[in-house]
Amino acid sequence: MLSTSLAETLHLHYPGCKIDFLIKKGYESLFEGHPFINAVLLWDKKQKKYRNLLKIIIEVHKSHYDAVINIHRHISSGLVTMLSGAGYRSGFRKNPLSFAFTHKAVHLISATGANEHEIIRNHRLISDIVHCEPSKPRLYPREADEAFLEPWKNEKYITISPASLWFTKQYPLHKWVGFVNLLSNVINVYLLGAANDGAICEQIIKQANRKNILNLTGKLSFLQSAALMKGALMNFVNDSAPLHLASATNAPVTAIFCSTVKAFGFGPVSDNSVILESPLNLACRPCGLHGHRNCPEKHFLCAESIDNIQLINRIPYE
Repeated sequence: MLSTSLAETLHLHYPGCKIDFLIKKGYESLFEGHPFINAVLLWDKKQKKYRNLLKIIIEVHKSHYDAVINIHRHISSGLVTMLSGAGYRSGFRKNPLSFAFTHKAVHLISATGANEHEIIRNHRLISDIVHCEPSKPRLYPREADEAFLEPWKNEKYITISPASLWFTKQYPLHKWVGFVNLLSNVINVYLLGAANDGAICEQIIKQANRKNILNLTGKLSFLQSAALMKGALMNFVNDSAPLHLASATNAPVTAIFCSTVKAFGFGPVSDNSVILESPLNLACRPCGLHGHRNCPEKHFLCAESIDNIQLINRIPYE
């Protein structure tokens, strides 16, 4: 999703060029109906991974691209770039095959750095051909997506995306329940996420003392979720994928950062966006770039010390 900021910038400066995306199979619905992404190439990594990678390499080479811009730092994407035949082959120095690139950029993530966002790091990959401020990421929900959501958009609502792949990046279940119970009853609550996030959402509904709360996990596409977030009073997310869905539609967002920090460069970029984090000066935070299955210190204070009133104060009551 963050890579779409590159597409926005390239389209702005080269409106006549064709832009193709190469992505992992399973995320192609993000680009359905996209106004200027020409084609989406899919790498199926679940079945015949390396055979499919070879097919992708051959397809890219046959397409005679003028430029291949590689935002990943893995050897697989390095192979695609190196063997593309493109005159402009750009990637990060961290890539094991960066010696074969014509343009290389530094990619540095630091917990104590200059709070440089990932979209700024990515734009270094096109610094030779474009000279401007980075564009924001953007997705394009279709009219059909908006129409599908009409039954849920007739009243005031917020969305909560409570799950995360990593335990230490996830606001605790009981904290979500406490937050929901503080909400005004005039606001509907929609719980978002993938189908496998349904269990935590059902637990929130079971433990929360309210009626107008709905579990939509697994029921919406990426673009439908993004469109629903765009119309919300506020969207509450962890440091996870829904954060970037909100950013890509400029939706209002409150991101709760537990074990991770803004300095890593993956915070929200919506006009109305805030990161909430522990007020404590915890020596153990951050405990890692991606998080852990359990709190290494056994106290999880980076999450437990956040006050739900901060979340409530982010809702614009009208």
